[in-house]
Amino acid sequence: MTPENGSRTYITSLREQLTRMRSIPVFERIQGRIGSFTPGDRMIFYVLAAIVGVTAVSSLYALEQTFLVKVPAYGGTLVEGEIGSPRFINPLLAISDADRDLSTLTYAGLMGLSGTGTLVPVLAEQYSVSSDGKTYTFVLRKDAKFSDGSPVTANDVAFTVQKAQDAALKSPEYADWSGVSVNVVDQRTIRFVLPKPYAPFLELTTLGILPARLWQNISSEEFPFSNLETMPVGAGPFKVVGVSRDASGLIQSVSLAENPYYVLGRPYLDGIRFNFYSRTEDLASALSSGAVESAYGLSTKGSLTAPYARIFGVFWNPNEKQVYARAEVRKALSLAIDRQAIVKTVLGGYATAIMGPVPPGGDVKQVSVPQLENPTAAAAQVLEAAGWTYDGNARVWKNASAKQTLDTITIRTSNVPELKSVASAVKTDWERLGIPVNIELYEPGDLSQNVIRPRKYEALLYGMVVGRDQDLYAFWDSQERNDPGLNIALYANKTVDALLEDARSSADESQRAADLQKIEDAVAADYPAAFIYAPDFTYAVPSDLKGVELPQITTPSDRFATVARWYRLTDAVWPFFTNQK
Repeated sequence: MTPENGSRTYITSLREQLTRMRSIPVFERIQGRIGSFTPGDRMIFYVLAAIVGVTAVSSLYALEQTFLVKVPAYGGTLVEGEIGSPRFINPLLAISDADRDLSTLTYAGLMGLSGTGTLVPVLAEQYSVSSDGKTYTFVLRKDAKFSDGSPVTANDVAFTVQKAQDAALKSPEYADWSGVSVNVVDQRTIRFVLPKPYAPFLELTTLGILPARLWQNISSEEFPFSNLETMPVGAGPFKVVGVSRDASGLIQSVSLAENPYYVLGRPYLDGIRFNFYSRTEDLASALSSGAVESAYGLSTKGSLTAPYARIFGVFWNPNEKQVYARAEVRKALSLAIDRQAIVKTVLGGYATAIMGPVPPGGDVKQVSVPQLENPTAAAAQVLEAAGWTYDGNARVWKNASAKQTLDTITIRTSNVPELKSVASAVKTDWERLGIPVNIELYEPGDLSQNVIRPRKYEALLYGMVVGRDQDLYAFWDSQERNDPGLNIALYANKTVDALLEDARSSADESQRAADLQKIEDAVAADYPAAFIYAPDFTYAVPSDLKGVELPQITTPSDRFATVARWYRLTDAVWPFFTNQK
């Protein structure tokens, strides 16, 4: 049979089938009835039939939609604005917030941060801790890869840690990893041995891992100048695909694209672009105009907030002015501060008033802030009960028995808008108590080098970055009173020393929490500082950006804890398909 004959046979067969369909009695009766209509009735019938058909289809679609669920879909980008400019997109050299943000997005560690603030395995498949708390063993995932597709091995982990321990590199991570022994067991197994138990050690393993094959022939002196500092190869959820600079060579923007090799799965967003600004005002303007879509540190309607693992207060130095060695003086000056007013008027409500050294957001119950109708009167009562009298003419409090006076206070602090405003509020409160106050402002670097390190202050308005592990040892142990220790209140309490040591060495989470609670209560009761507030972390994001979860924030880069799951597009699917893994 020729093709032409075959086609004719098929067409003939199709015509016969259609003829048989028209011969069905029901259809013949309907066709006959319609044929009996007048032309006008026939038109009305067809219009009604069309309406019924459209309604039926719409109803079926609406019914289907009630059973479908929206799920994240791949695609979309985000434009983020930030103050400053990155220099080192490298977890070993990152020193600025911009450095740390881009390092967090392009590199991955053995462990990572979840949206709830817990640590979860990332490059590691599993880990174990020895019974004595000194040996940590990690097994890498088989499919762990860098953004160029090369595998992540135990040698890469060992190289990264050993480079952090290299004093010549001058890495900010040096102190954390000093004394830790690193052993490669096999290509997928790495072992760390600590000189003594250190419960917060797991937090250190969030350190981003460098590919040894690309860095091993670069000397420590050449590290900061490698092209890999701005075009890194890491194992994070994103990779750098473009860098824009101004005429002076300063980075103005960085473009990131999704890393298809990310071990926890391709991010939903196709990319993120960072635009960098030198001033807060410029960033705020860019956010308002839509030039950028998201930014941290700016408060807008609908901004996300999270507890900041930082506490601010005025820290006393009894070595500079002996009167601050008296407990009633420290207590009176602390009670005189109207914390709630500062939080509301100075900080716009984006903070929590505090009385102790542990920031909110964890398991510790904060020492309650006294609800005083008249803080000035309460402070004066504390002084008077301890034998102090006020000389209004000299504007000084005197204690005849102790032969001491409480007169002009000089507050030293950073020349930044927030702390300037808080210092002014504290000045107002203390002057209500009859004590003259001077405020001295320093640029942050100058304050650190020439005021804090040599302990040249009587009253220091400053903030402590406590950290998610809430290890307070460096801030309050008596052995940390001198530089480079961070005990800027020169605090000494043997009971607290023992609790600090026990908290950092105990692997029992409940025991650590109990120790931390005792530390909070004991330090607060001694008033070594007038603790004032713990700031909130604020993050302005577009309304259609979903999946953002903010844990307690230690550094701003923690806002990217769930960045691989952020999304702007969705698909509608049957529930059955959402359960398929």
